[in-house]
Amino acid sequence: MKGHALEEQTVFEEEQPVFEIGVVVPKRDEKQEIDNENCVDVLAAEFRKMGLIVERVVGLQNEILKLAAPLAILGKAAAELQLKKRTYIGVDLQFEWDEIDAFKRQPDGSLFSWHERLLCYHHMLYGTVNVDNSIMLKFDNKEVYWEMGESVLRKLELEGIVKEVFPLHDDVMRKQLLKIWALNWWDFTKQPIDEICSYYGMKIATYFAFLGMYTRWLLFPAAFGLILHLIDFGSLQLFVLPVFFVSLVMWAVLFFQFWKRKNSALLSRWQVNQAPGAGREHKAFDLEWSLFQYPSELMKKQGSDKIIEKEVYQREEWLRRFMRYRNDFVVILSIICLQLPFELAYAHLYEVVTSDLLKFGLTVVYLLAIQYFTRIGGKMAVDLVNREISNNIEYRADSLVYKVFGLYFMQSYVGLFYHTLLHRNIMTLRQVLIQRLIFSEVLENLLENSIPYLKYSFKKYRAVRTKRKGERGSFAGKFPRVEKEYLKPAYSASISEELEDGLFDDFLELALQFGMIMMFACAFPLAFTFATLNNITEIRTDALKLLVMLRRPIPRCDATIGAWLNIFQFLIVMSICTNCVLLVCLYDREGKWNISPGLAAILLMEHALLLIKFLFSHIVPEEPAWVRANRMKNATHAQDMCSRELLRTISGGQKTFKELVKNE
Repeated sequence: MKGHALEEQTVFEEEQPVFEIGVVVPKRDEKQEIDNENCVDVLAAEFRKMGLIVERVVGLQNEILKLAAPLAILGKAAAELQLKKRTYIGVDLQFEWDEIDAFKRQPDGSLFSWHERLLCYHHMLYGTVNVDNSIMLKFDNKEVYWEMGESVLRKLELEGIVKEVFPLHDDVMRKQLLKIWALNWWDFTKQPIDEICSYYGMKIATYFAFLGMYTRWLLFPAAFGLILHLIDFGSLQLFVLPVFFVSLVMWAVLFFQFWKRKNSALLSRWQVNQAPGAGREHKAFDLEWSLFQYPSELMKKQGSDKIIEKEVYQREEWLRRFMRYRNDFVVILSIICLQLPFELAYAHLYEVVTSDLLKFGLTVVYLLAIQYFTRIGGKMAVDLVNREISNNIEYRADSLVYKVFGLYFMQSYVGLFYHTLLHRNIMTLRQVLIQRLIFSEVLENLLENSIPYLKYSFKKYRAVRTKRKGERGSFAGKFPRVEKEYLKPAYSASISEELEDGLFDDFLELALQFGMIMMFACAFPLAFTFATLNNITEIRTDALKLLVMLRRPIPRCDATIGAWLNIFQFLIVMSICTNCVLLVCLYDREGKWNISPGLAAILLMEHALLLIKFLFSHIVPEEPAWVRANRMKNATHAQDMCSRELLRTISGGQKTFKELVKNE
């Protein structure tokens, strides 16, 4: 064990620092005299004092400080931040550089994850404060006073001298991912998930793990739907469609159960403590390590101010619930009063109009208008989420997902419901499905990959043009790679850059696709084939977008799909209801539908499928046995070590124990 740890220690020490952070400042006027108190020079000197490696790159419009940190400097920052890391006994302890042998490495062999390294960089960069008297710094003709105890980077950001601090791509790792991931078409759904996690963080790696598994599982309904489309079953068609849909419900339920198992395995491999659906025995040890590390302090606090603390928690709990329910009510009321009439009016006009040209024009007007409505709804949802009482970023992000998805759900499906339930026009329904599944998804893929490239090209063109005007002639200089990276767009959501990154748009696209192919499966079984082909392309295009067209995203520590899992489960239930109605409509060929047998058929099939969903969701365990066994073993280790520390505290500190008894 010790020899293995020493070997890994050697590997860590041999790692070469990589430039991972860029600090952007305006390009200094070359006509100005060099001053020892120049802001950028002082900033670079302070970074070097902290042990960071600084490389200054002068671009066309900006100067960029590229920063790298040796492993020892990152370890010191991690210890100051009191980061908790997984040890070889399977429990999380505060990181100590002197005890580096005790901490497990990441799947790629590095000591710190990308998220942990970014936290360390943030701590070091913004922790550079003035320990002396006020210092006057200069930049061109501007003077800045750096007060005592003030962060120099924060001060220069407020003064507009530091434009931005952003993560840099690692060219070696990026080229490797291009080769084994984005440009690897031999295996359509195979992806290097551990390498993606190491480079982009757990949240993005979880998205691609979900997308790959979802695409593989789509092969079964895609093949089934293709058979139904190509083969004429004649009189058996009305028997095959119910079998097709029943198999789809079982397929969807089993897929999400196996996804939960896969997610649990990923959490275990990525050294994340809490797994989705974890048992009570795991939750019982959520706080054991705070007890293990500070037993004396916790023992002294037992029984103090319990009544006041209880009242504060209760007040915050009910106020938080009231704010959430109020905001949900506002969103639902807005959807019903504003968006629902608009969607129904469009669906009615589309059904009434006979000219294809007018239908096309109506669709164009609708798409333009709905973009405006969606933007307003998204901003309203963001504003409501900001008013909620919560410091948890992931909770706020999930709350935003629920609210905005309600807007998109109404926008995407209400017209289809109208064609299905009121007019019972299956042909029109299929036309709309084909338009949205083929043209809309192709258009979305083109836009999400071309718009970042166009934005980058326009910024680059402006920078070169400005440089040519300044030199009054042709420009033949070199455009630094790091400045090109700075000009690239960030990976951000279309509704809010504050609460969500670009994963919101990617998950939203998958959820809308899943709802469309599931809720109207009996009307258009071939939709699963289109969805499979689209997702195979989506894996590679999303990878290229992240690796080539966008900046390196800021990682998020969450390692589950969060609120989207509940949305997918909701869409399964909705698909049971809609497809039961579709089957009754398809059985009624003459158009003389008797409500009594039709309603009876809907109720019988709906209840049967809901029962199937409930049963199948309990057949497959949400967590693999080996993950559960490892967690139980780690929890036992934690309990044993905590008990020993408490015994040492009790035996060595009788005063503390007596005080505890007295307080009780």
